[in-house]
Amino acid sequence: MIISRQNNLVRHLKALEDKKERIKSGSYLIEGEKQVKEAFEKGLDVIAVLGTPELVAPYLYAGARVEEASKDIVDYCSGTTSPQGIVAEIVLPRQKAEIVGSAVVLDGVSDPGNVGTIIRTCAAVGVKNVVLIGCADAYSPKCVRSSMSGVFSVDVFVTDYAGVKKLIAGKRVLVADMGGKSVFGVEADDFALVIGSEAHGVSDRLLSLADEVVSLPMTGNMESLNAGVACSVILYQLLKNKI
Repeated sequence: MIISRQNNLVRHLKALEDKKERIKSGSYLIEGEKQVKEAFEKGLDVIAVLGTPELVAPYLYAGARVEEASKDIVDYCSGTTSPQGIVAEIVLPRQKAEIVGSAVVLDGVSDPGNVGTIIRTCAAVGVKNVVLIGCADAYSPKCVRSSMSGVFSVDVFVTDYAGVKKLIAGKRVLVADMGGKSVFGVEADDFALVIGSEAHGVSDRLLSLADEVVSLPMTGNMESLNAGVACSVILYQLLKNKI
């Protein structure tokens, strides 16, 4: 039973809150009974599990390092306000060389909650690829929590403006922008939907790649929607006959 914050595993798991540590170790942290269970069910490479005795019991012979700890130690490793008593370390997936199928491209979306929500929506509608340019880290604790295990089901690509052009070559590029035509009525196969940050929108470099610029019509004085909400509505419209 681990009861000290100075334990090497505890210190390592706590350090995974930091992106530099995630890159260095090639791993990230997940939290909660549901996410840990899904990680094993999906066959992810689980390195270690830390939790209270009753919660780690199902994983004692699952092939990962399993350690019992007092609840306050598990809570210390968790970044949530209401910890559930179990966390796990997962190997970061290797980035694939190319995109197969449709994709969502996020341009400068810096809020980890928005990035996680968009990943969750992509997993829900069957879009298997999310491309990040200057965005919050998809494997930060807040992104992982917001994705609600969606990060287990999509391929994440981290690139720059030069790289994204190659990744989405041959796809119909749809850019979400308030100056575009209404997305309602638009359908697309093998598309790349570009979503910009709320503060700056889509960059000129990505806007120049657009085959079509689309928007969500609004009433009143509203100028824009939260990036996660806008992306969700647009994806459901584009894929309404395919889900």
